[in-house]
Amino acid sequence: MAKIVVTLLFFSSLVFTSFAEQTFDVRQHLSTVTRYAASKEIKENAFASSKIPDQCSPIHLNLVARHGTRAPTKKRKKDLEILSTRLNSLLQNAKEKGSSLENLPSWLWGWSSPWKGQTKGGELIIQGEDEMYHLGIRIREQFQELFSDDYHPDVYQIRATQIPRASASAVAFGMGMFSGRGTLGAGSHRAFSVLSESRASDIMLRFHDCCQNYKAYRKLQEPAVYKLKEPVLDEITRSLSARYELNFTVKDTSTFWFLCKQEASLLDITDQACGLFSNEEVKLLEWADDLEMFIIKGYGKSINYRMGVPLLDDVISSMENAIKAKEEGHAPGSYEKARLRFAHAETLVPFSCLIGLFLEGSEFEQIQREEPLKYPPKPPQKRTWRGSTVAPFAGNNVLVLYSCSENDSSRYFVQVLHNEQPIPMAGCGGTDFCPYEVFKEKIAAAHLKHSYDNICNACNEKQPESTSYMSQLIEKLSWILSGKNKDKASPKVEL
Repeated sequence: MAKIVVTLLFFSSLVFTSFAEQTFDVRQHLSTVTRYAASKEIKENAFASSKIPDQCSPIHLNLVARHGTRAPTKKRKKDLEILSTRLNSLLQNAKEKGSSLENLPSWLWGWSSPWKGQTKGGELIIQGEDEMYHLGIRIREQFQELFSDDYHPDVYQIRATQIPRASASAVAFGMGMFSGRGTLGAGSHRAFSVLSESRASDIMLRFHDCCQNYKAYRKLQEPAVYKLKEPVLDEITRSLSARYELNFTVKDTSTFWFLCKQEASLLDITDQACGLFSNEEVKLLEWADDLEMFIIKGYGKSINYRMGVPLLDDVISSMENAIKAKEEGHAPGSYEKARLRFAHAETLVPFSCLIGLFLEGSEFEQIQREEPLKYPPKPPQKRTWRGSTVAPFAGNNVLVLYSCSENDSSRYFVQVLHNEQPIPMAGCGGTDFCPYEVFKEKIAAAHLKHSYDNICNACNEKQPESTSYMSQLIEKLSWILSGKNKDKASPKVEL
């Protein structure tokens, strides 16, 4: 009897493993290159949302969104063309040496980049337009009370960075949001304005570009981040070389992983570059990308998100204005009902940190005390911090301000939706429906006491000239001793 039980357990284990392998979808493991639809299919961190009381109604909405799916940049397209030349050379050398190459996927022979010959890049592609267009429709349908007024730029303010993919995302979103509200074309569209600040001074949506202390921190941190990722890349490179009997370098592995992400996300091709890696290797590569995002753009250091205080201040200001309009009984159409912003992962990730998302247990108190958090755990351990859910293409945070009737202890509440799903706020006891005063005082106030100028440009944040020189010298020596060379992968992850 015992033998039968053991045998059954063994076979059930095999069946479960086989099922897990079959259900693994690489498109949900592409870190920040994950498409929005694939991200929304990830159900690992299910959360029971609050039931909004009947006596509560939305009076204002803030949106902070990343642009939709985009094409690879010009530089990365060039990297893929270099990979094509590199592959031809590897295959030719292996053939001349008489290697069997039996395990080599047939697509590698004569492979060329799908973006070969293209001289531009980084633009919003058709899939990205579709993501933003339908996001606009869904938000309007979900909050019909807020979007019932006729369009006016003072009622529905739309902002985007000057980067074309962000402003194009704002346009696609607005076309969905205001479709059927005008007289233009078959879709009864109407014109709307999109405001942009100069790239050189946009401290609200491109604060990372204007923050000198952050840029210095990032430059110093990138070699250390690469050192953390290096063991994973080295291990997978050895596996690939043994598996396919080709002398792959770490740079090759990194470029294959980039190609995998682009093919799977943009072209829905999952059996070429992605097929080179096992599921476990994909998870490790995903974790390495997520680790970099955590350290360079997330909770790794407070400057990563504190530099976003102008954006947080703008959100709080818009809520205060909405409360004032409500208290003073302003007529519909005479006050702002929504602020809609379109930017980048470098905007969305810090903002998510500012409002305390993706934190567990006592981590919220740790960041309030400026204490560093532990790095996201390495697979197979589970983790909350995943680029696929934190900042996929078209990823977004919606903050809805509700007004509730007098018999509640608080008249105003804030609900946070991340990628259209309610998400707990660690600073508000793990709920997604937080009294406005608690949100303002416990979550926002700790950040808003800092000024952008002091965070980013204060002299006391800068190192003395001699220290700076020594740091640069040490950095260069460490870089050389770490074995960094032309075959090593770039530590940067493109967002």
